[in-house]
Amino acid sequence: MSPDKTPRVALIQFPGSNCEWETKRAAEATGIDCDVFRWNLDPEALSAYDGYIVGGGFSYQDRVRSGVVATKEPIVARMMEEIAKAGKPALGICNGAQVLVEAGLIPGIHTGNVEMALAPNRPDAANRIAGFCCRWVYLKLACAPERCRMTTRMQPGEVIPIPIAHGEGRFTTRDAKVLEGLRANDQIVFQYCDAEGNVVDRPDVNPNGAVDNIAGICSPEGNVLAMMPHPERASFLRQVPTDLGGPWAQRRREAWGDARGLDAPGPGRAIFDSMREALLAPQPA
Repeated sequence: MSPDKTPRVALIQFPGSNCEWETKRAAEATGIDCDVFRWNLDPEALSAYDGYIVGGGFSYQDRVRSGVVATKEPIVARMMEEIAKAGKPALGICNGAQVLVEAGLIPGIHTGNVEMALAPNRPDAANRIAGFCCRWVYLKLACAPERCRMTTRMQPGEVIPIPIAHGEGRFTTRDAKVLEGLRANDQIVFQYCDAEGNVVDRPDVNPNGAVDNIAGICSPEGNVLAMMPHPERASFLRQVPTDLGGPWAQRRREAWGDARGLDAPGPGRAIFDSMREALLAPQPA
């Protein structure tokens, strides 16, 4: 794609999706032309887009299990064809990550096979029940920035604060070889960590009990990323809680009363910036 062309993505919306408009704003803030693409539109129209985002929410009320019903829609099969044929970038956020896993795009070691699950969160130590968890956490970039096309604008080992909001976000698998493959292929993109970047399996750090503290996985080719946290809810400085602690909260406090300053990029913006860079890059032959 020509660098002076505005990249265009389809933001897939299913019944029950609820993050499409905030995700659209985050993508467009980076210079991406983002269209909300409803599930009942002509799937063939997806070929006109340079990439795809599958946003968060509760598609089809999370019936059976999160994301599985959405994968039966023709637009998902068409999106998979475009990704396979042209290597187009795709980002799945929360429920979108669940859709990509259920469709067999992630982890993609054996394409089309469902090799992992995003299982219910483990019981929380405070209330001893598994359930919906909504709070800010920390993520560490676990691979080289250039390994995944949605992290090229991040620094090696970068730690960012970011919100989560899910009840079924625990990356897990019964097949030890899948986990070995993820590690060998360097497909683990994000891990839950503490504020200092320590990856430890404690409920206050790893909120859902994901294996290896996994918060995001890319495809073997690096053009597809499925992540449970919400970068669109951390894409503007105004979204960062002032009492979070750390440099991002300090910047947020310093911008108090400055509307333009509060609209500055937040910690999640780099993911959308990276996606724009990937959309503008020449696609593999």
